[in-house]
Amino acid sequence: MIAAANPHAARAGLEILRAGGSAVDAAIAAQMVLTLVEPQSSGIGGGAFLLHYAPPSGQDGARPTLNAYDGRETAPAGVTERHYLRPDGKPIARRLRAIGGHSVAVPGLLRMVELAHRAHGKLPWARLFDPAIRLAERGFAVSPRLNRLIARDRYLGAFPAARRTFFTTDGKPLPVGAILRNPALADTLRRVAQGGARAFYQGPIAADIAAAVQGARYPGVMTTADIAAYRARARDALCRPYRAWRVCTMPPPTSGGIATLQILGLLERFDLSRLAPDSVQAAHLIAEASRLAFADRALYVADPDFIDVPVAGLLDRGYLATRAGLISAGTSMGRAVPGDPARKPQALAPDSAEDRAVSTSHISVVDGDGNAVAMTTSIGNAFGARLLVRGFMLNDHMSDFSPRPRRGGRAVGNRVQPGKRPRSSMAPTLVTGPDGALVLSVGSPGGRSIIGYVTKALIGALDWNLTLQQAFDLPNIVNRNGPTLVERGAVPQELRDALTALGHEVEARPLTSGLHGIRRRARWLDGGADARREGVALGE
Repeated sequence: MIAAANPHAARAGLEILRAGGSAVDAAIAAQMVLTLVEPQSSGIGGGAFLLHYAPPSGQDGARPTLNAYDGRETAPAGVTERHYLRPDGKPIARRLRAIGGHSVAVPGLLRMVELAHRAHGKLPWARLFDPAIRLAERGFAVSPRLNRLIARDRYLGAFPAARRTFFTTDGKPLPVGAILRNPALADTLRRVAQGGARAFYQGPIAADIAAAVQGARYPGVMTTADIAAYRARARDALCRPYRAWRVCTMPPPTSGGIATLQILGLLERFDLSRLAPDSVQAAHLIAEASRLAFADRALYVADPDFIDVPVAGLLDRGYLATRAGLISAGTSMGRAVPGDPARKPQALAPDSAEDRAVSTSHISVVDGDGNAVAMTTSIGNAFGARLLVRGFMLNDHMSDFSPRPRRGGRAVGNRVQPGKRPRSSMAPTLVTGPDGALVLSVGSPGGRSIIGYVTKALIGALDWNLTLQQAFDLPNIVNRNGPTLVERGAVPQELRDALTALGHEVEARPLTSGLHGIRRRARWLDGGADARREGVALGE
């Protein structure tokens, strides 16, 4: 089975599975199609995090194998800490930080999936590009969602290459049903299929990326040397027990994994199974735990190659028990402050960077051998930097760094530095049972709200034993250590009023999650695709 954010991508993944491909093979094929049909969300011009599960070998005492792959983008070598500061020392406007050449970090996706394919692939690399190349040449019908996103983007039409691709000759967004062909992307994918990721990171494609970044509105400093130097990283998966299960996710530079595991750990002393999913008490407890996790996130989490992230301390059972004691069942704590997991003065300052990667995507796969993938993938904001090069969009993930390098005389951990990976909130997650068998694969787009969306899905599936679709369909209620955000039109006024009475500042917002996942049952697979977007789960 594969669950992906667009039917074309899910069909491509299923085609690869039917051909004998592995879970990684199917995820790669689906991602290449997403580059074409979901250009606002993810693609080869961006980055991703991938978790891979391999079942026990069958030997006595054997345990499953979990691997984590980091394809997060990196800052060019020529940037400085003042990258997003005006001459007067104030940050440039947030909306301007996320468009143009200065917002582009070195793409990491292709190096990462190539690394994962070498370890876990079954089919030849080139075969995985066939579905996307065919579809790019034949074209696909513009969906209502793609049309809507093109129409509402205030910057996309200002960039010539994007305007030629996504708008009619008279400047209107491509209408629903219009056939969008992308021969330039087909050529790019064919080059990568034949030459491997190296064809992207060296040679004409890399030269065109660097030229586009340097020559764009709000130019950046990326060079072909920056692109050639990019390396994906294999990291240790971040795992922690939660009740009867073991939850595994990505380590830093994403904060999504740590924050999700912290929220679950903070909630362990509460018997959520006795609370109704639509109850005010469940919403209150989850929101309060989230406040505490986000307070720690803002201070402690950034690229571990640049700062010492106290991962063990943040997930320590005793530390979480102490922090959980701050949660009152009867009243909100208001704004939470960071804890002290290392028991020593913190040299860094908290930051307020808001990764607004609301147009990210997620792919979950389980293959016929029982291997599983959870991959969350992104180019950042809708249409990334709005720069289209050789048929694909470039990311805007430089804007995920904190624009202020220092606060109160202390350095910010997530400040801009050459070669650094910006902090993310992506949280691809795999869950196993007491015997090590796979339970589920799940993830979501949504910027900082990813943490709340994935937590909701995990609690819905594990504590409330809902089907994945039922868990995904639950209203979104998110707290990022500020107002408690409730999904507009989905949360009853009575629940909102009850949260207000507990001391929450309640705000209604769209909160468009994009949860996709697969749950393994005894003899079948339970797939789910978030109805708020256009994805599907397909299997056999």
